[in-house]
Amino acid sequence: MINRVLNETLFRVLFLICILSIEFLATTTIEIKVVENSWDKLNHFFAFFTLYILLSLAFREWNILKKALLLLIFGMQIEVVQHFIEGRFFSFLDFFADSVGILLGVLFYTPVVKRLFK
Repeated sequence: MINRVLNETLFRVLFLICILSIEFLATTTIEIKVVENSWDKLNHFFAFFTLYILLSLAFREWNILKKALLLLIFGMQIEVVQHFIEGRFFSFLDFFADSVGILLGVLFYTPVVKRLFK
């Protein structure tokens, strides 16, 4: 029991660090070469794939719909905020890449990750 609580706490901290990092990267006007030199849609995919896995490990009692909806709202929030930032813009393709990342996170988490962290 204590081991599970420690694991969930660790994953909650990792999720928080990840989500804050993504929010910063998505809303900063600072050019970050590593991010700027990669394919943006792949960045969105991996970010939301990772967020889904971490969220699932941090909050195992939440159902798939709740986790997916929370991340979709976060993805939409990023796009809306970017609309108001100079040099950034709202992109449905970015939101689509977020959604695909979440979907593949669901498909990967259920059979693979869930078994590893039983």
